[in-house]
Amino acid sequence: MQNILNRTVTEVIEKHHFEQTLKSGRKLRVKLGIDPTAPDIHLGHTVVLRKLRQFQELGHKAVLIIGDFTATIGDPAGRSEARKPLTEKEVKNNLKKYLTQAGKIIDIKKAEIRYNGEWYKKGGLKLLLELAKKVSIQQILERDDFQKRLKEGSQISLLEEIYPLLQGYDSAAIKADVEIGGTDQKFNMLMGRRIQRAFGLPEQDIITMPLIEGTDGVRKMSKSFANYIAVGEKPDEMFGKIMSIPDKLIEKYFFALTDRNPPAGGLGPREAKLLLAETIVGIYHSPALAKKTRENFIQVFSKKEIPTNIEKLQITNYKLQITGLLLQTGIKSKSEARRLILQKAVEINGEIKNDPKEIIALRGGEVLKIGKKKFFKLKKYVRHSRLHREK
Repeated sequence: MQNILNRTVTEVIEKHHFEQTLKSGRKLRVKLGIDPTAPDIHLGHTVVLRKLRQFQELGHKAVLIIGDFTATIGDPAGRSEARKPLTEKEVKNNLKKYLTQAGKIIDIKKAEIRYNGEWYKKGGLKLLLELAKKVSIQQILERDDFQKRLKEGSQISLLEEIYPLLQGYDSAAIKADVEIGGTDQKFNMLMGRRIQRAFGLPEQDIITMPLIEGTDGVRKMSKSFANYIAVGEKPDEMFGKIMSIPDKLIEKYFFALTDRNPPAGGLGPREAKLLLAETIVGIYHSPALAKKTRENFIQVFSKKEIPTNIEKLQITNYKLQITGLLLQTGIKSKSEARRLILQKAVEINGEIKNDPKEIIALRGGEVLKIGKKKFFKLKKYVRHSRLHREK
């Protein structure tokens, strides 16, 4: 119970009531709402999912609400501008991986999975008008991000003002006893209490949790800021990204993203990060693979050796411009390839390539290195006229 109350928790509302409810032994309905605004779940999302799992381990009912309807509106929480609404097709595409990825953290089979489109599409305009009676415009505009935008003279759409009502009604619809979410969701979760009260239901308790910064160490982890670590990333990519975080985040990542406490003394930042990366990769892949990934990382980046198991590129065009070769490795544009070359981030057999116009002659067997993490072994291929990636 102490983990529920204290580990990675910012605030509990109402704490005394929540503690008494936990002690009563009553099975609670614990709500977590997620809008599928992107196809992947990243480590930032796992902070609240891990808290939901703690409730499951104590025998409570985890209710995961997938905001298939509210995602088409866009949550304004923490935004300095309106969030782009998604189309129903975009939401459906994003949903494809959501439950599989969430299942790496919570027990999906024991969770109650709900989609808020089921009550909003059924209730229609009548439900929306009923909700609109429950809250005043002044109450909606109390939220900090709206106040900031009003002072800046930025527009706030009526659609954005409706969003907190809809998220609040989710709590009433599933009769939540507890709602968990990031600190940026506090206003929306408090709205849940208000809406429940308006419908004559007991008010849910609230647990807010800190947002974790991404790999840049400054902004919250987000795909929008390209500073995220996806749950579905390959082990070596996940390991490398965790090793790139600023030292100041090590302790926070241990507490928020693992069940392990930060190492106490004796370990420097690099060793602590190695332990952190191995622990997290072990959670989403396997401990054995995490150990192997750690060994490979040390081999490549500490001893500056070429990894033993690297991806192969099959080649037929043995004489081509270096930028053309880079495009076949997954680099999206010539300008990006050119930038990497000019930054001296491209090597062939240990030789730095710094001329984007250089024509290279290949025999097969060369090792192409891009940046610090990507290695490719070039291999002859006789049937096709293009480079192909071979796993």
